[in-house]
Amino acid sequence: MAKRKENSTNSINELYITQECDLTYAVCKIGGRWKLLILCKLEDGKLRFSEIRKRINGITERMLTLQLREIEKEGLVKRTVYAEVPPRVDYELTEIAKELIPIWKQLDKWGKKHRELIQGEVITVDCVQQDLN
Repeated sequence: MAKRKENSTNSINELYITQECDLTYAVCKIGGRWKLLILCKLEDGKLRFSEIRKRINGITERMLTLQLREIEKEGLVKRTVYAEVPPRVDYELTEIAKELIPIWKQLDKWGKKHRELIQGEVITVDCVQQDLN
């Protein structure tokens, strides 16, 4: 994955936004396509890399590796390596990440409600347009 220049506009904006607003800071830590989904899969306890991958359709091995490294670096996931042959690695939520569980459950409810609302509006608009024709 390419690294962004520290003095790029994008880096400067991110730094400004995350220092000004705790909510934006939090969203940056769990945002993106895969991070929250990975964290949700770890909600019920430790999982091995292959178990996480099986539970997330469409994620590549490389992307899962990159995302796990990022959320481990952020202190949201604990990685435990066992001195066995073959080596075994487990991933689990840290205590600070476990505090997110009720928050993402609430976001899940909101997402379902919003999706149904929007899909309902699309269906209603389609029906009205058909009636006009």
